Amino acid sequence: MDAFLQRYFSEVIAIASQLDLDAIGDIAGHLASAREQGGRLFLLGVGGSAANASHAVNDFRKICGIECYAPTDNVSELTARTNDEGWDTTFSEWLRGSRIRSTDAVMIFSVGGGNAEKNISTNLVKAIDVAKSAGARVLGIVGRDGGYTARRADACVIIPTTSPDLVTPHAEAFQAVVWHALVMHPSLKQAETKWESTTAK
Repeated sequence: MDAFLQRYFSEVIAIASQLDLDAIGDIAGHLASAREQGGRLFLLGVGGSAANASHAVNDFRKICGIECYAPTDNVSELTARTNDEGWDTTFSEWLRGSRIRSTDAVMIFSVGGGNAEKNISTNLVKAIDVAKSAGARVLGIVGRDGGYTARRADACVIIPTTSPDLVTPHAEAFQAVVWHALVMHPSLKQAETKWESTTAK
């Protein structure tokens, strides 16, 4: 048996068993409340987390009926802001341009959650500050110790670290596990997914 694969998937099992279900439930409650108030959901992530954000936008819109956007889906605006204003403010200025308000929610997908002191994902840090200033909910699905996101969020799921050399793949993989649990949660799900709808009752 391949020793690495055995280790990798044993860690997947261990992480799944350690997830904070109460925190996931708290996020579901915040999202349901935001939708009820006519709020929007903004999903922020960089790298693989940006790709996850794009996928999640589809799910929250189509399955849950939540108006939802990700700044990384608009490459023209993203690169213009990076070029003209700098990477640090790409997300915060996008939130301002979206007229973020107190009924909205911002969800962070990140491996480390942002750290201004170490100059890591500072665009997430600044975006969180803008969201909090507007009174919007801040939610997170992050790895490691959660960083700035975990410190400022109204609700945050921290993906447990099982091995220091596998933080990124597990954090990004479990972002998908958690958001899929959220979109299927009875308090959020409004539309049937295609394959499930074809299953004979």
